[in-house]
Amino acid sequence: MRIVFAGTIGRSGLGGQAWATLQYLAGLLGLGHEVWYLEDCGDTSYAYDWEKEEWTYEPDYPAAYVRACLEPFGLGGRWIYRTDGRALGMGTKEFEEVCAAADLLVMRAVPLWVWRGEYDLPRRRVFIDVDPGFTQISLANGDAGLAAGIERCERRFTVGQRLGAEDCRVPLAGGPWLKTLPPVSLEHWPVAQEQGSAFSSVIRWQGFREAVHAGVSYGQRDREFPKYLDLPGRTGEKFRIAMMGTERETLTRHGWEVVPGEVISRTPATYREFIRGSRGEICIPKHGYVASRGGWFSDRSVCYLASGRPVLMEDTGVSEWLPVGEGVVVFRNPEEAVAAIGEVARNEEAHRKAARRLAEDYFSAEKVLPRLLEDALN
Repeated sequence: MRIVFAGTIGRSGLGGQAWATLQYLAGLLGLGHEVWYLEDCGDTSYAYDWEKEEWTYEPDYPAAYVRACLEPFGLGGRWIYRTDGRALGMGTKEFEEVCAAADLLVMRAVPLWVWRGEYDLPRRRVFIDVDPGFTQISLANGDAGLAAGIERCERRFTVGQRLGAEDCRVPLAGGPWLKTLPPVSLEHWPVAQEQGSAFSSVIRWQGFREAVHAGVSYGQRDREFPKYLDLPGRTGEKFRIAMMGTERETLTRHGWEVVPGEVISRTPATYREFIRGSRGEICIPKHGYVASRGGWFSDRSVCYLASGRPVLMEDTGVSEWLPVGEGVVVFRNPEEAVAAIGEVARNEEAHRKAARRLAEDYFSAEKVLPRLLEDALN
């Protein structure tokens, strides 16, 4: 099958965001499909140059980052980073020919704001929502630009496993929504054998504004994390957070070790090294994920699981669809979090083995992607 996959590797310029797309690309290649990568910036490219520490409108820097991320996977000549006026990687004519022969165009997370004629050429188009609740609330609140992109997709997927459940507050705007899971390429995320030194995570303190629907507000991580600030003092364990944002002092005052997220996630390799060097993940999600009970699970957490690192997370409704208790341990308040951390610390080897089993049984690209493709094309 010929597949064009659209993402935001260059515009993010960070290894964690790159891996969120690379899991799909590597997984599809491993299944024997032909894959091309598309990143369309619309009228102009706008990305942060982490080397110069400044914003740039020139596409050369983000395009070079795309190339560096894709070449190790054998995709050095199968990508295009484009604006209205420039195309880097493949030429526009060559890419149009790819689209004309493609079976599927997949848009992960962000629909194409500028829809070019060649995007109608593949046999089918799909959208993958990785921000369940926030995406649907934006649509319900009348985001015309988002709706226009998603409406062009014959199939819409979400990683929110509980959308439509009686106690899930997420509106179903933009649907129908099919379910999928964040995949992990087990080949590229083998079990880490060495002992980790700290529970960790990679976070943004606040990425976007709160969303409001039916009079209820759904916040970002800055609204949820403060409930758990005392975990280092209450558990005696070491916690290391790679953080994007300006609230580092808030965490360090409470005993959290904070390292620059932009350094840890500078490349896919440094991001993977950070996760594999951890004891496990301490995952405190966005407030909106917890409040809506949409069943969100992170594309970052599957990397921990594949590495044989357990995930301790505040429950987003994940306990309703994923076996929890070993490998993934959920909590709903600080007291339960303290107990969960103690449980993992006492039985770490069992939790490490269970973590890898969950990655193999639920999140392996070899299992997730064939189901996604079947649902996309049928």
